Amino acid sequence: MEATSNEFLRGTLKTIVLKLLAEQGRMYGYEITQSVKERTNGEITLTFGALYPVLHKLEQEGFLLTESEEVDGRLRKYYTLTPSGSATAIQKVSEFERFVEAMQTLLQSQQGLTLG
Repeated sequence: MEATSNEFLRGTLKTIVLKLLAEQGRMYGYEITQSVKERTNGEITLTFGALYPVLHKLEQEGFLLTESEEVDGRLRKYYTLTPSGSATAIQKVSEFERFVEAMQTLLQSQQGLTLG
């Protein structure tokens, strides 16, 4: 994604992570990045440098639990939502849906008005 799009992503990353974990139950970092990439047909690519600080912040806020598990000789850290994380996921997604609706209304061309 272009630099401008990264600005939008920063403001929604917490919501994206909470939504995915609410749906999937338990995921690890790489799995989250791949899920976002697949669901958006490559339009949104999360970097680990952007993702892991958000995961750590969500954990500090009490929204995530972590569990390390050895997979193929390597430790993999899995993330799951706490009960308050689940409630926050619902709230954040709802707030973002309302924001998107408001933006769509705002961006719709008025009769006789053209962009460009």
